[in-house]
Amino acid sequence: NIDSYGETDSGLPLHLVTINTAGNFNFEEIRKSQRIVLINNGIHPGESDGIDATMMLFRDLANGTIEIPKNTVIATIPIYNIGGSLNRTSTTRTNQNGPVSYGFRGNARNYDLNRDFIKADTKNARSFTQIFHLVKPDVFIDNHVSNGADYQYTLTHLFTQHNKLGGPLGKFVHDSVMPTLESKLRAKQWDITPYVNVFNRTPESGFSQFMDHPRYSTGYTTLFNTIGMMVETHMLKPYEMRVKGTYELMKSMIEITDHHAKNILELREAQTQEVLNSKTLPLDWEIDTTQSSTISFKGYEADYIKSDVTNAERLKYDKNNPFEKPVVYSNYYTPKLEVEVPEAYIIPQQWYGVIELMKLNAINYQTLKKDTTITVESYKIDTYET
Repeated sequence: NIDSYGETDSGLPLHLVTINTAGNFNFEEIRKSQRIVLINNGIHPGESDGIDATMMLFRDLANGTIEIPKNTVIATIPIYNIGGSLNRTSTTRTNQNGPVSYGFRGNARNYDLNRDFIKADTKNARSFTQIFHLVKPDVFIDNHVSNGADYQYTLTHLFTQHNKLGGPLGKFVHDSVMPTLESKLRAKQWDITPYVNVFNRTPESGFSQFMDHPRYSTGYTTLFNTIGMMVETHMLKPYEMRVKGTYELMKSMIEITDHHAKNILELREAQTQEVLNSKTLPLDWEIDTTQSSTISFKGYEADYIKSDVTNAERLKYDKNNPFEKPVVYSNYYTPKLEVEVPEAYIIPQQWYGVIELMKLNAINYQTLKKDTTITVESYKIDTYET
């Protein structure tokens, strides 16, 4: 089934493609007996692996090459950043190893859509929100390609940060989903590591788990207790290999979802109840320096050489010198700022932009009928820097 929803900044609508052999495309009815996986592609259209991998996945589900999951329905936004995808080029992803032609990172208004989910400045984000609250997925996958450091892996995963997700669902992602995905892929000869979160230095000195705030896709979807993950393939690997890896990763995540369908439903319900009963909630996070993990990391030796272009030093990896070393992975976070959960928030009428976003996200509110004196506490925003 193919439907279109809303508009994007390009003037074209977003599409939602759903595969369900029962022929039922009413998501409210589907949720009663099955879990739903939503796949998002082309948020950065230069990172096009997921677009092709998802077409292959849906083709193989449709023709029976892959067995249709019994407990899971799969939906996809084939290309989220339509304006960027139509802006074709071969030169904006320096050193990326294919494809020959691809789209541009910014959307039709040059927005980075993976920074716009919670604020929804773009029509893309608002149409995504419409789709998201229609589908209400149990699992969300956002396909990307990573640049930066060089290492031996084609695949890296970026699960939503487990402490931030918290509760029984956070524990399930950290203790079950992530290690199961890693072992499934390794059994298929696809080595995988957590997203290599380093910039302008080498990974072997250690790195932290990426904190996906709600500006990002998985940070936004996690607000609604959806299990979110970003796929980050490595841009220096051949395109065919990256697409096949993305395909196998999505296939494995669907298998995990299908196997744990009943458990995921129960955990999400328990998580929602836990949030509703919370007396405090965190607004900001920092790395927990009292605990960390160690991963066996497969990288390349590196050195700094003089750039032929700038004459300054640049980092160069030596693929003739691979290594496997234990690396400290700081994947635990602790709340930096917590607030007491109030009875309600009072939004002045002039903050209509906030009110519109609440409507868009199906958040209940009521309008005061007359001027009212209320004793309140208030927050002060010290800085907008992020």
